[in-house]
Amino acid sequence: MLTAIVLIDTAPDVIPEVAETVAGLAGVSEVYSVTGRADLVAIVRVRDHDKLADVIADGISKVPGVVRTETLLAFRAYSQVDLEQAFEIGLED
Repeated sequence: MLTAIVLIDTAPDVIPEVAETVAGLAGVSEVYSVTGRADLVAIVRVRDHDKLADVIADGISKVPGVVRTETLLAFRAYSQVDLEQAFEIGLED
């Protein structure tokens, strides 16, 4: 399984629409609205490099409102912590 982190710059007035469209693409597991140099971060998980091209170059990059992308390929995962558990830290029922 290959994991890519895709930093996405969008036109400022369409961030939510772009996020929803990208989140619906096959191979995209998560999309986050973030602060910093990118508007959105997408996590892409696919079986091979050809699928990366399908999802990123032929998918995310062609979504209306996407201005630029930068792709970071993950080499190794150091933590298998469940994200839901991480976000629940400190929250009371």
